[in-house]
Amino acid sequence: MTFIKKKTAGSMVLLAAATFFAAQSMAQTPAAPAPQTSTPQAPAVQTPAVQTSAQPAATSAPATADAPAAQVPNVQATTAKNPALPHNLSPWGMFMGADIVVKAVMIGLAFASLLTWTICVAKMLELRGVTSRARRRIEVLGNDISLADAERDARDGKDAVSLLVQSAATEAALSDTINDEGFKERVELRLSRVEAAMSRRIARGTGMLATIGATAPFVGLFGTVWGIMNSFIGISEAHTTNLAVVAPGIAEALLATAMGLIAAIPAVVIYNHLARMVSAYRALLGDASAQVMLLISRDQGRRSLRVARAAE
Repeated sequence: MTFIKKKTAGSMVLLAAATFFAAQSMAQTPAAPAPQTSTPQAPAVQTPAVQTSAQPAATSAPATADAPAAQVPNVQATTAKNPALPHNLSPWGMFMGADIVVKAVMIGLAFASLLTWTICVAKMLELRGVTSRARRRIEVLGNDISLADAERDARDGKDAVSLLVQSAATEAALSDTINDEGFKERVELRLSRVEAAMSRRIARGTGMLATIGATAPFVGLFGTVWGIMNSFIGISEAHTTNLAVVAPGIAEALLATAMGLIAAIPAVVIYNHLARMVSAYRALLGDASAQVMLLISRDQGRRSLRVARAAE
């Protein structure tokens, strides 16, 4: 009986041990597949993620590499010159690209400027020459005692003072210098005519300077108005208000005004300077006429004194 109980207890112990080991094996069996299933899934999930993240990076790299290539043509297109616009905006280039009317205005103003400087050089040389000769002749005239002496010194002269002396000597030879009371008036008339002729001769050409100085700005303004009008017509035809389209025509138009001022300003300044020189020359002629009248009055006083002494 005791043996049976021990055997029964041993069998129960063996059954419990078998149950324990079976439960332990069953607990270990589901845990093993879990790592096996998670191990293949982790790469499956992570590998596409890595690939997708790498693919945009690879895609973005060519995009960034292609970005400068896409921008370069735009920069070149903006910096490239439009063949329809004038490339040379120098004064000569603007003149060549201007309208035919504006070109004619510019050519006329350039000719006027050339004429101004030609008259300036010629008249200044002429005025300096005649002024110096007149001063030398007036000094000689002041040293003469009588009209006959002055006529002898100025007989071969061609300057204005010599002509004044010759004219007075001619009137003295034609008149009665002693008893003729109108002799001085006639000599004064002759001298005034010679002075007027010499003044007109020396002032010849200065009127052109006055004309250029007065009209050149308005001629240039006409060219400017015409050029700007053509610029607005070009704007309406091009259907654009881009400054690159408008600026060349306006610059060409303003060049006409600039040339008008270039021609007018020197003309006015030179005219005023020459007018002062002509006035100084006329003053010298007036001084020479006074010297001639002084000699005539002196001769008449001597003759009157001789007649009075002869009458005594």
